[in-house]
Amino acid sequence: MIVTGSTSQSLAASLAAETGERLASVSFDRFPDGEQQVQVGDVDDDHAIVVASTVSDRSHIELLQLQDALAEAGVDEVTTVLPYMGYARQERAFEPGEPVSARAMARAISTGTDRVLTVNPHEDVVCEFFDVPAETVDAAGLLAEPLGTLDDPLFLAPDAGAISLAETVCDAYGEGDTDHFEKTRHSGTEVSVEPSDTSVDGRCVVLVDDIITTGTTMSESIAVLNERGASAVYVTCIHPMLVRNAHLKLARAGVEAIYGTDTIEQPVSAVSVAPAIADAL
Repeated sequence: MIVTGSTSQSLAASLAAETGERLASVSFDRFPDGEQQVQVGDVDDDHAIVVASTVSDRSHIELLQLQDALAEAGVDEVTTVLPYMGYARQERAFEPGEPVSARAMARAISTGTDRVLTVNPHEDVVCEFFDVPAETVDAAGLLAEPLGTLDDPLFLAPDAGAISLAETVCDAYGEGDTDHFEKTRHSGTEVSVEPSDTSVDGRCVVLVDDIITTGTTMSESIAVLNERGASAVYVTCIHPMLVRNAHLKLARAGVEAIYGTDTIEQPVSAVSVAPAIADAL
């Protein structure tokens, strides 16, 4: 039985089709005071798979409620799938007095599950914070699927930390080179990028990252690549958060197309991570 959070309904349906598991009935509502209300119907399986991207504080609470509803219904075993795990980028205290938010979220989620799967967290260390067995699902290779035919492709990571993602996408595509930008973070909102030495003139460049949030760094990268003569610049990411005017920034910078997965369900979610999750289950 697959139980979906409100943020992952399409992915949950795809996973049900991929695995043959039954898709449970779930309703979402609010009490008059604004508190959330969830209800899972027809709970008659011993094992439940909860699929819920925690893209907001509200979705974190909703996940805990879904887990508790299953416990209340007498489900013996719960597997929690976090296509996108919120707060995973704060895997350490960056300043004195700050929490390790990823650890706090992991501990809370652990109370209602027997196992956790999370898709390409920003840092793999977050899996160590759970009090139950937890593992990552690598969906990066799926980003090659929507790219089509590219002329002399270069798969470029926005920084050295994402080069392995670019290599995975390149390997899945079957041809091309890989490289990365040098990125310097000056504050929580200010980042500068310096181009690599690889020639991009006349080449199709695919920018690869795990998550795009505001699009500022990625749009700067696109602009640099276009200035250096790239024939086309594509953007791929696993988690297309794309908040505020991120789409506009990327379009104004001259992106050819944006491709993401359905870990965060957006118009650019061109590929589903359901096959990768199904393999891990």
